[in-house]
Amino acid sequence: MSEFTVRSATPDDGQFLAEMVVEAANWRPAPARPRVTVLADPNYAHYLSGWQRPADRGVVATDASGEPIGAAWYRLFPANAPAHGFVSVGVPELIIGVRHIWRAQGVGRALLRELVGEARRAGHSRLALSVEQGNFASALYRSEGFDVVSGAGVRETMVLNLR
Repeated sequence: MSEFTVRSATPDDGQFLAEMVVEAANWRPAPARPRVTVLADPNYAHYLSGWQRPADRGVVATDASGEPIGAAWYRLFPANAPAHGFVSVGVPELIIGVRHIWRAQGVGRALLRELVGEARRAGHSRLALSVEQGNFASALYRSEGFDVVSGAGVRETMVLNLR
């Protein structure tokens, strides 16, 4: 089951990205937050609304049969409409989701590395993300160079310097 490829995300991937937002929100095995609840949350909706805007970049992992199994993407947010891990205007915030069955097989790391490359090519100097405290993905982000810049409540905001 470990064979997969990574491709650029397209405007047609919007529905799959919504699935990955739900996967990301439900990183704990139980209790799962219902899809409708996750997608109605304005903080999560920011990651999807109007996909794919000109500055949006993303990547999608697919299995050997071409089925999407995970995605990572970033967006820029204004100060008056931030998402979970907003750092400042001009710093893209990323979100990543991988189907449960594909976790811990290198998919998230591959997606993250490809997206970091996209951000560098686009000229960004930093990338930000938000992760709930206790989420096993924190170790992945730290191992890829992200540092915690704030940790209010149940979430940490992490930043990767690209230069």
